[in-house]
Amino acid sequence: MRTVTYFFIFLNLSLALFEEPAVYSLPFLATSVLEVLSLLVFLGRLTHFAKVTLHNVFWKDTKNICIMVAILLSLTDLAIYGVLRLYDVRSIRWSRIVRPIFLINFAESRQIRRAFRSIRNTLPEITYVFLLFMFSLLMFSLMALKLFGERNLQTAEGLPYFRNYLEIVFDLYVLVTTANSPDVMMPAFDFSSWYALFFIAFVIVNTYIFMSLFLAVVYNNYKKHLKVMPRGACD
Repeated sequence: MRTVTYFFIFLNLSLALFEEPAVYSLPFLATSVLEVLSLLVFLGRLTHFAKVTLHNVFWKDTKNICIMVAILLSLTDLAIYGVLRLYDVRSIRWSRIVRPIFLINFAESRQIRRAFRSIRNTLPEITYVFLLFMFSLLMFSLMALKLFGERNLQTAEGLPYFRNYLEIVFDLYVLVTTANSPDVMMPAFDFSSWYALFFIAFVIVNTYIFMSLFLAVVYNNYKKHLKVMPRGACD
C-alpha cells in the first residue's frame, strides 16, 4: 500500500511535465485519465484509513481534511478546464499548486512532514536576518540612485542605467547571486573606475557577510528544531 501510494503521488506530481504548457506534451485526455486515476487511488487510500481509524480521530486530523479538500479542488478544476477546452477557451490549471499536499499529508510521509514543520518553525527566527539584509539592499539601492541616477548613463543596450529605484533594487538583488556580475557595474565603471568601490563594498557586505550569516542562522535553527521535535509530532 505504501509503495502504491508513493507511486501515484510521483505520477500526480509528474503530470506537470506533460500538461500544457509542457516540456513533453501529451493529449489532454491522457493526462486527465492519469490524474483521475491518481485521485481515485488517493481517495481509496483515505477511505481505507477511515475504516481502520476511530471516527472522531479521523475527522479531527487536519491531514485527512487537507487531502479531501485537495481531491475536491483537483476534480473541480479538471472538470472546469475540460469544459472550457471544449469551447476553445484558454484557461490555467490552478489546482497544480495543491498537488504537493498529497506528498506531505499522507500517513506514509512522516519524515517529509517533520522536515516541513522544522522549516516552518525556523522561518520566524530567520526573519530578523532577512529584514537586515533587505534594509542593506534598500540602502545600497538608494545610494546607487544618488550616485548614478543624475549622470545619464546607459547600458550596453542603450537603456537608462540606474534611474528607477525599483529596477535598481532588483538589479542589486540579482547581483547578490553574482548572476549579472560584472555586467551590471560596467556602465558605472566605464564612467569612472572609482565607482567599482561601490559594487565591491556591496558584494562584500551582502554576498559574503549577509548570505553567510543567513545560511548559518537557517542551518543552526533548522537543526535545532529537527532535534527537539518529538518523534510522534508528525503523526
